[in-house]
Amino acid sequence: MSANLGARVAIAESGRFGGTCVNVGCIPKKLFSYAAHVRGDLKEAADFGWNIAEPTFDWTRLLANKDREIDRLNGVYERALTNAGATILRGRAVVLGPHAVSVDGKRYSSEHILVATGSWPHKPDIPGADLAITSNEAFHLEKLPKRALVVGGGYIAVEFASIFNGLGVATTLAYRGEHLLRGFDADIRQKLGEEMARKGVAIQFKKNPAKIEPGLKITFEGGSTGEFDLVLFATGRKPNTADLGLEASEVKLAADGAIVVDNYSKSSVASIHAIGDVTNRLNLTPVATSEGMALAKTLFGGTPTPVDHENVPTAVFSHPNLATIGLTEEKARERHGKVDIYKSAFRSLKHTMGNSEERIFMKLVVDAESQRVVGAHMLGPDAGEVIQGIAIAVKLGATKAQFDATIGIHPTAAEEFVTMREKSA
Repeated sequence: MSANLGARVAIAESGRFGGTCVNVGCIPKKLFSYAAHVRGDLKEAADFGWNIAEPTFDWTRLLANKDREIDRLNGVYERALTNAGATILRGRAVVLGPHAVSVDGKRYSSEHILVATGSWPHKPDIPGADLAITSNEAFHLEKLPKRALVVGGGYIAVEFASIFNGLGVATTLAYRGEHLLRGFDADIRQKLGEEMARKGVAIQFKKNPAKIEPGLKITFEGGSTGEFDLVLFATGRKPNTADLGLEASEVKLAADGAIVVDNYSKSSVASIHAIGDVTNRLNLTPVATSEGMALAKTLFGGTPTPVDHENVPTAVFSHPNLATIGLTEEKARERHGKVDIYKSAFRSLKHTMGNSEERIFMKLVVDAESQRVVGAHMLGPDAGEVIQGIAIAVKLGATKAQFDATIGIHPTAAEEFVTMREKSA
């Protein structure tokens, strides 16, 4: 973006282009999620008249195909940079001052410096933690385990627990809290746990590892034990700011190491900016992209553009999928006082053909005074695809009456968002 706006740009990268998302995040995770969904589809095929022989799964083939796609995307990103006129510097950069950077010992000067180094998985400080892996390594396992323990209750934890379970691994999810996905709507949190358990994930709340011994014997707080073939910590991520020269350059950092920035992504040093997970604002790939575009317009487009973090839709690719836009019921009550709540839970048409008890759940949160829809939440197949469209309406301030006036597409699950009439609260 900056190069296309006429700026002279260099980018320093010591690894592969595309960041966490392309290499060890969104893209390979979604590919694994697709693979894990196939098992359920094959199981349900008989309900629709298909007789399929006992299927087999080849983990190494999935890995190879995934790696081929990541390689392709790495090349796409590199060509995009080159075609825009950016100079690629292969190496690790360290900030030397407000206008100077060192890349593998060679000094470069620049009017502006942008730090976009992302974040890194964090392991808890317990004995034997080095025997466990993080999401980074999960994308490169030589073989699938028979028994896996996923530790954590956030989106990475529920996604990998769903993936392992869907691929036939006996999967346990241990979380120190009482409900999954802290910060999400309470109804969605509870129902996701119910649906994951229905699909076979052994969810253990108020459970936290205290020690890991060779052979992956786990001792939990409280004294209970368990043995697994793989332990994956999904217990948070920390901004990648260590040894970047930021403190010496007097860039202000938060307690967790995040770069403190204003609404224009400017740090405490006027010429140094930061975007993405390294700022620990709203850690989503499209948000980082949006922050970068806003900064390019601000610095080189002649249009100072603040970052807009309001009403950002997001999805969790658990099984079933979850997606949300706007406020939770709890936050809406804090902000607006009185709210109207609409809920719907039902079996999909597809599942009426067999004995699956999986249920879709949808929820609308409406400001009672203005009747604006301020939150929409969904748990069910392709929730992200559905909420992306709903997000436009919420972003534009649509009212419940305008939702109601929209004719639904029948038969779809999505039509439920425009046919909910009875208030639940």
